[in-house]
Amino acid sequence: MMEWLQLLLPAWTMGTLLVFLTAPLGCLMLWRRMSFFADTMAHGTLLGVAIAGALSLPLWLGVTFLAFLLVAILWVLHDPRLPNDALLALCSATLLCSGLLFIQHIPSLRPELLSYLFGDLLQISWSDLPMFALVIMAALAVLYKNWQAQIQIAIDPDIAVSEGVNAQWQRLVFMLLLALFTVLALRAVGSLLMGALLVIPALTARLLAHSPKQMVIWAFVMAQIGVTVGLWSSAGLNISTGLSIVLTMAILFTGIFIFQKIKKIA
Repeated sequence: MMEWLQLLLPAWTMGTLLVFLTAPLGCLMLWRRMSFFADTMAHGTLLGVAIAGALSLPLWLGVTFLAFLLVAILWVLHDPRLPNDALLALCSATLLCSGLLFIQHIPSLRPELLSYLFGDLLQISWSDLPMFALVIMAALAVLYKNWQAQIQIAIDPDIAVSEGVNAQWQRLVFMLLLALFTVLALRAVGSLLMGALLVIPALTARLLAHSPKQMVIWAFVMAQIGVTVGLWSSAGLNISTGLSIVLTMAILFTGIFIFQKIKKIA
């Protein structure tokens, strides 16, 4: 039992820390209708992993570089004539294909490809946690300072601008926070499932909440349940932690949705 705890406790602690960022960012994504942005950012990390592997650099450095480079690209490409979802689709497909192409020509990365795609939270050790905790606390401080402005823009951007909110600056802050989350979440759920980690708890919370504050709290609870149950399930069933966590969250959403539908009919 002690061996299981030594393996799972660092991973669970990391997952819990990540949930503090997952809940508010996921809710903001839903309110701002930017769910596809997380997938675009996530697909870009695969190219970052490939570039770092090719240059023999730490993988987190490549992922960080690509995540913030993508923010810069989207900032430059922002144009009223071009729909945001179309731009995100363009960047997502391009980055994913480029990343897979790179990895095909770097044999040393192929054995670990599944862990990059789907994550392996069990590889987290106690020595990794202090840095993760500091970065997450800093991100939460930035989010807290800009929270009211983010809410105003999510409700009505035009009214927010008329009240003195700098919409462009808040858009940049939001994208940078998502880029930071992408770097942190790569170890937890991999590059392909980061969007699910953000969206599913917030989507489930939307079924239960009656105010923005309640929605963030419910998103935190749903994400925490998903991380805890998914982590223990992955260890017991010997499956990928990322897959297990996301499937647990999806089952929670499905169960609550069906229960509410049945209750409504009855």
